[in-house]
Amino acid sequence: MTVAALLGLGASASAAPIVSAPPLPSLPAHSGKPFKATPVRSATRAPRNPFMAPDPKGNIHNDTWMSDTYPWPGPLGMDPITSSASAPPGICATIAFDSRGRIISVCPSIVAPPQARIIDPDTLEVLASHDMPNAPPVDGTPNFQNFAAGGYFYLDGRDRIWVATKTNHLQVLQVTANPDGFQLERDFDLTRYVDPETERINSALPDFRGRVWFVTKQNGKVGVLNRKTGAVHVLRLGEQIQNSFTVGREGVYVATDRRLYRLGVGPKGRPFVVWKAKYGNTAVAKPGQVDAGTGTTPTILAGGLIAITDNSDPMRVVVYRTAKKLRRGQQRTVCRMPVFSRGAGATENSLIGTGRSLIVENNYGYTDPFAVGGGQVVSQAGFARVDIRPKNRGCRKVWVNRELRAPSVVPKPSTRTGLIYTYTRPPDPSGSQGYYWAAIDFRTGRTAWTVYAGSGLRFNNNYAGLGLGPDGTAYLGVIGGMVSLQDAK
Repeated sequence: MTVAALLGLGASASAAPIVSAPPLPSLPAHSGKPFKATPVRSATRAPRNPFMAPDPKGNIHNDTWMSDTYPWPGPLGMDPITSSASAPPGICATIAFDSRGRIISVCPSIVAPPQARIIDPDTLEVLASHDMPNAPPVDGTPNFQNFAAGGYFYLDGRDRIWVATKTNHLQVLQVTANPDGFQLERDFDLTRYVDPETERINSALPDFRGRVWFVTKQNGKVGVLNRKTGAVHVLRLGEQIQNSFTVGREGVYVATDRRLYRLGVGPKGRPFVVWKAKYGNTAVAKPGQVDAGTGTTPTILAGGLIAITDNSDPMRVVVYRTAKKLRRGQQRTVCRMPVFSRGAGATENSLIGTGRSLIVENNYGYTDPFAVGGGQVVSQAGFARVDIRPKNRGCRKVWVNRELRAPSVVPKPSTRTGLIYTYTRPPDPSGSQGYYWAAIDFRTGRTAWTVYAGSGLRFNNNYAGLGLGPDGTAYLGVIGGMVSLQDAK
């Protein structure tokens, strides 16, 4: 069977459900019981970036600090209802919400051009779509790990999508109420600074003054675009940048495959390095990782801290001080806390950060979903919580959940319910490739409940990020379209 057939290339943009592949699971369709909401008292609120949509609606990691948290509720597991809707090829990795409450996403595909979409949050039907420029990968990156042109984008406060294309342009798409759904408002040609033959832009984000930053995987270029004049200045770090980056009021933070950088802008608009910190690295791309480096976008925490994972063995959560200059006796690094087992720990997703707590997910073992047996092996230990000690005197491991196996999803917590929402694929004696929604108690790390979503390749999310709607519904883009979960009304 061809990849196109596996993807359902002929699927229409209707609300027809995604069809599960046999064999069906032998595991229970629903385990656990309804959870009593336990709000997270130490929840962090990132500062609102005035050039992005209101938090947490505007990018894959919810806010400018990349906290991955929602202040509104998610499902509690009360008579849960699952839904799905098939769609044309393309995994909608980022779940954003416009001012009308509709889901906005950009959905890259390995068999079709990337596509911007407006999706009905109730029916999951694709209401409008817009094909974006297409181009082949440039450096041998496997298609299923190529996040260019839509894996990352942001929505601004005027319902405009800002997204880098595979042709190294930065396009601004106005989301409209008319039947077409999209209008190309601006197109910044960045090919003078990013070679279309050898480089691709991974991500673009605005800082607090409205300058748009962008990064490339190849050569580690960091660019700053003046939206008004079109002027661009580029800094070449010479290291790979696989993931997105993080924006604070005081600077921009970029993690390469070797170091974490804090960057600033000089008086002439040129980016420069404020400080850099090398992290532990085995120099091996572990199964589940895209490259031999951190798999995380940096996560800012209140109190002048920022965190990533390193690529040691065992992998460690690493917390740094963000200050430009350290006080006498201070070290840049606050702690390096090992998580998961040696030879079985890796992540390709940003840390969840709230208060002084960090949640890390294990993606070790996830492989090409289109290969024979691909995407089936995941680690034994799935999640861990690490807390920063008072006065920043190191860190402690609070809990490890060794039950849930999350191949590649970007998990999200609700600080209102106290649950961390994820998407798992447990081993099944029947041989089923069954995917399940799951919730973890933020306080204890115990699995609160699981709910069956569907079986087979079309229910694989392949690195897409989970999203929570304002009404408490959970959403996730998968290979076959979109899936959702909500409590019974």
